Amino acid sequence: MSTRTFTPSEKEILSALDAIVRRRAVKAEIDAAILRLERRLASDSAAPMAWETLPCSLDDPGLPAGIRSGWVFILRAGAITGAERHPNSHQRTLSYRGRGDLQILEGPLWRRGVLTSAPSASLVKRWASIPPNTWHQVVVGKKADWVVVSFHTVPVEELVEERPRSDGRRAYERRRYVGETAR
Repeated sequence: MSTRTFTPSEKEILSALDAIVRRRAVKAEIDAAILRLERRLASDSAAPMAWETLPCSLDDPGLPAGIRSGWVFILRAGAITGAERHPNSHQRTLSYRGRGDLQILEGPLWRRGVLTSAPSASLVKRWASIPPNTWHQVVVGKKADWVVVSFHTVPVEELVEERPRSDGRRAYERRRYVGETAR
């Protein structure tokens, strides 16, 4: 794993998000979402992941400035999500349960970013920060599903995902997550 560092302002944002996710009420919301997502993933053996949004009540007493939505994802053991990027949002992702490799494309190579869920681990080992338009992909180990919590700088209904296309018609395919719960 290559070493990640965060700027002081990014570390401040991640620290604030980390404190919010550790609140008892927020953990209860996330844990309830995980139960629903586990059932959803179990009912669709072909889906590499399932997700849902976090309720707006999580911003009380306040998310850091610019954070507009939160998401819980469960990624199936052995999944490789393939390259994606969000042209309109800065993504900040916490390893909530399990571990996985959130890779970032740097030039022609994927930079590994193994994240752990150990509460005592540093921010750098539990969080990833992905600026807008940055290609990334997730690689999950074969033994256990990986649960992550992601925060974005756009509202739920505005989050755009782009993925490379192989059919030659366009360079990438664009979609929104709203209305979908698994892929």
